[in-house]
Amino acid sequence: MFRDSTEDKYASAWMQFLLVIALFFSFYATLGWLPLFDLDEGAFSEATREMLESGNYLTTYLNGELRFDKPIFIYWFQLLSVKSFGLNEFAVRFPSAVAATLWVLATYWFIGKNSDTRKAFIGAFVMIASLQITIIAKAAIADALLNLFIALSLFMLYRLYLSRKEKYIYFTFVFVALGTLTKGPVAIMIPLVVSLLFFVIKGEWKFWLKSVFNYKGILLFLAIAGSWYLLEYMDQGEKFVNGFFFKHNLSRFSGAMEGHYGSLFYYIPVFLLGLLPFTSLHIRTLRGVKKLFTNDLYLYLILWFLFVFVFFSFSGTKLPHYIIYGYTPLFVLVGLLWSEKVSAAWLMIPSLLLYILLLVLPLFLHFGGLGKIEDAYAVSILKDSMILFDWRYFVTLSLAIVFSLIMIKINQGAFVKVVFVGFVFIMIINFLILPLVAHAKQTPIKEAAAIAKERNYDVTMYQINVPTFIFYLQKKVSRAVPKAGDIVLTKSNKLDSLKKYDIIYKNRGIALVKVEEK
Repeated sequence: MFRDSTEDKYASAWMQFLLVIALFFSFYATLGWLPLFDLDEGAFSEATREMLESGNYLTTYLNGELRFDKPIFIYWFQLLSVKSFGLNEFAVRFPSAVAATLWVLATYWFIGKNSDTRKAFIGAFVMIASLQITIIAKAAIADALLNLFIALSLFMLYRLYLSRKEKYIYFTFVFVALGTLTKGPVAIMIPLVVSLLFFVIKGEWKFWLKSVFNYKGILLFLAIAGSWYLLEYMDQGEKFVNGFFFKHNLSRFSGAMEGHYGSLFYYIPVFLLGLLPFTSLHIRTLRGVKKLFTNDLYLYLILWFLFVFVFFSFSGTKLPHYIIYGYTPLFVLVGLLWSEKVSAAWLMIPSLLLYILLLVLPLFLHFGGLGKIEDAYAVSILKDSMILFDWRYFVTLSLAIVFSLIMIKINQGAFVKVVFVGFVFIMIINFLILPLVAHAKQTPIKEAAAIAKERNYDVTMYQINVPTFIFYLQKKVSRAVPKAGDIVLTKSNKLDSLKKYDIIYKNRGIALVKVEEK
């Protein structure tokens, strides 16, 4: 499988064992542990629940209304998982974890095809530990699955460039089709444009045209992706065209949807934070950008990253996970260009700074920081959540800082230090930070829904949009203006707009009340 056939089998097996352990703790260990997050996890999960309830496996609905945000593929996987494991957090998240695992394995395979096992391990391990990857791998949304198909499409296109074997054309069309079933035209655009740029630069544009217009490949694409799009159009007609293609695809590029806007430089801080704890490795790789244009594979990978970064920087709608479509080539480059000469301090600084920031954050909030936050809802969440910053929080982060400083000083190779940084970060994020955020922001919504479900309330959402509540309630909610006698879920800072009410549940910015007078 790998070029370096002389590599020690014991070392190879040990690295693969480390990858399995990292995958488990980063992608699987907490799947069913935390409540779902709003908005996206709640929306996808509730749409799947309503699909299960209605038996309509063609069209998705959210709170009884048509939902054209994404195509059908992820919902089918979530539905299959729910039927296997029950209606719970683990079930709706499990397909994403599996997709992310396959994405990592595909990256490991691709690096190994072009290098050796050690470099394949570095690229895959850095990927598993990265902040945005460990988050979306456990998120009940479409992005892990989409990234798997984008990566496979572009891997196959490069194999096509090297070998000229027609089978890679068919593989590409299959993966593009599955990506199109997962999230739409973006799964076509990225492989199409990246490969066009590369083949034109290499003077191979005629071969590119011949491959793109391969009639067998096109028929494969239409058979896989076209069937659902045709059936959905036959079912919903112009509502599908306007809702999916115009509103949720073209409009996202031309303007900011749902307040998701940002400057041209929006993705620079996202890049710096999203690739923690190994941001310094990626900066080190990109610093030698001139070198990346001297090698066909490096050129291909850097074009992939740069196209995604530039395209979505100019998009009207900006969301942090859009840039992840361009992360795979960075993980491959980090693996391919791995060197034991990397400075220990340079390697440790990003995660070390994060741990120090997290350590002082509660102190900042306690000593006046809350007064600097303008969002009243966020303030109410943070004010009631200060109790969550207990001794375990401070001790864990303090130990992470101390051991990171020790690792800078001790005489160990960079490889060992990468493994140390990755595992510590995986544990900190998944067993300390994400649980804290979930308990602060989402647990009150889940608890309010449990009360409403137990008492069989008909609930009205007022000045709040939390699809997770609908999922846990397992019942549609009203969004009308509240009237006397209504059971209302709202933000605690919006209660002043209700003249008289009885509190049923109130915690961390969430209030479930019975309106006596509006």
